[in-house]
Amino acid sequence: MAEPTPRRNEPRLRPAPLLFEPTEAAGDPEHFFDLESIDDPRALLARATELTHAFRAAADRAVEFQAVAAAQLADPRRFDRLTTADIAERAEWTEDYAKKMVEFGRDLLRGREGNGPADML
Repeated sequence: MAEPTPRRNEPRLRPAPLLFEPTEAAGDPEHFFDLESIDDPRALLARATELTHAFRAAADRAVEFQAVAAAQLADPRRFDRLTTADIAERAEWTEDYAKKMVEFGRDLLRGREGNGPADML
């Protein structure tokens, strides 16, 4: 289960860095962030756990950026605004989910413009 994303007054934790995958390693389907080379199960569990947290944090952050983009695209002040149906189609979401993401994005934008930390996104 993913950990909740920190909000306004909570510090954002930095996950373990996702190490760069060299091109030749990325082409090998058995290679995954060098985990296959770790023989010690304790070390393997620790590194795999670090990667799990990093991927979850990255996914949470990407969802926040999706929400902000959806809110900006749906902004009625834009002459080229999109409907939630258009946003849903572009993002491969249902229209109900697009509506929720637009609202979430608006909440994030209000937090960024208000008293929230400037580095929220």
